[in-house]
Amino acid sequence: MPVRRRRSTALAAAVATAAALGATALATAGATTASAAEVPLKDYELTWGIKQSYRTYVATFAKGGFTPADGATQAAGNGAFTFVDGTGVHDSTANTANLAFKGSLAIESKAHGFALTLSDVRFDSKDAEITADVTRGGTTEDDVPLAAVTVTREMTDMATTLTEEAAEVFGSASYNGAAGDPLTVVRKAPPAPSPTPTTSAPTTEPSPTATQTQTQDPEPTATESATSAPNPTASTSASPSATATATEAPAEGEIADGTLVWGVKESFRSYVVGPIAKGRVTVSGGAAQAAGNGPFTFKDATGTYDTDADKLTASFQGAVNFRGHETNGAYGLDLTLGNLKATLDGGTGTLTADVNSLGTRTEGVVLADLKAKSADLTARNDVITVDGVAATLTDAGAKILGNYPAGTALDAVDLSVALSDDAELPDGGGTDPAGGAGSAGGSGTTGGSGGTSGSTTGSTGSTIGGTGTTTGGAIGGGSLASTGADLPGPALGAAAGVAVAIGAGAVFAVRKRRTRQ
Repeated sequence: MPVRRRRSTALAAAVATAAALGATALATAGATTASAAEVPLKDYELTWGIKQSYRTYVATFAKGGFTPADGATQAAGNGAFTFVDGTGVHDSTANTANLAFKGSLAIESKAHGFALTLSDVRFDSKDAEITADVTRGGTTEDDVPLAAVTVTREMTDMATTLTEEAAEVFGSASYNGAAGDPLTVVRKAPPAPSPTPTTSAPTTEPSPTATQTQTQDPEPTATESATSAPNPTASTSASPSATATATEAPAEGEIADGTLVWGVKESFRSYVVGPIAKGRVTVSGGAAQAAGNGPFTFKDATGTYDTDADKLTASFQGAVNFRGHETNGAYGLDLTLGNLKATLDGGTGTLTADVNSLGTRTEGVVLADLKAKSADLTARNDVITVDGVAATLTDAGAKILGNYPAGTALDAVDLSVALSDDAELPDGGGTDPAGGAGSAGGSGTTGGSGGTSGSTTGSTGSTIGGTGTTTGGAIGGGSLASTGADLPGPALGAAAGVAVAIGAGAVFAVRKRRTRQ
């Protein structure tokens, strides 16, 4: 049975404003006058997409969908929702509108186990909020406040902020206070007059007689149009359609999708699968690796962009694991990078990742400083593409990647983000979802005798190494051995034994220390 709930008090500013307006109205007019100020409204439409990233989540990760019914519709390309036949009242004294709309929206994902229906969607410009009845598990909660609205006179593209209740309904605590999709409430354009001579419709605008106020919706008064409060009948012909924003992205907003291509460092990849570490590289979580132990592609971007300010923040799904130096089932190198996040502001920024080194996890490690070839972020066909972004190893990144010093040039970053659901991203180049693996050769070694010497010395070094325990410091105590990969070829044969002994000794000493602790 329906559960009646009181409206949220979270919209303190809106409620306070409404109370002030109400007090003013009561002080200046009696009950009869207030009733006379309310005039009926009809034929309105409400268009709202809830939140673009939520729609993307439902349709992709959750493998679910949206089913509008009872007159409601959804724009193409997993776009916004439109609710129809809005009726209500316009308070000409306070110049506010209260409207209820027909249509329902079912949201369901069998894969993630949720199902809910929104109905009786309402917009109240006085309370500055969107409410709806929410049905879940056979129980209906009435008038659940879903978003606070920054009301404008035209009532088009109004900013919305999701409520605590919306976060609970849509299953993400991060939605509480987050920006929702813009809201548009407009009167549907009336049908064209009949061309027959028997039509009774007047050819000129009649004077506002008493008969007129009973047969058609009233137009705003002169004093009403002079105010800055919302006008529920203004801009009818200019109202955007439900698909207007689906085909042309605004200058700023939320990212619909995106890819990031990055190889970390080529010599490091070669070292991991080469004859010294004798390891493998594995991708997971939707990431892919190019053939031939190539770079990695991270997908399913979320974040924000602002092409006017040349700002971009994008987080990507997927992870890559580097594992090597195996002895009796234990690995001296076991490093995972995931949840990569790239930021650009005027052409410069950072690349961060969640790091798991030998079982110790640290979130948001700044691995590299980024510098794009140009500060300009320009969208073409609703896609921002920034290729060849220079990545320079930071101090924190140097602790992750062993003996590579801070300031070392890493592989360049290629970045593409889609600004709309139907935008087409370029191919990322990641074609090997199983990841790379190998135990022989690599550009960072000299082959035969050098690899054997390094491997043997690395094993004995595990009993003497300890000086490298500060290499990994805050990230888990030495994530990997010294690769020696950047040394010149002739020098590596003589230096490999010492370098690997120190590095391998460091990582194995750390593992033993952790075991004792």
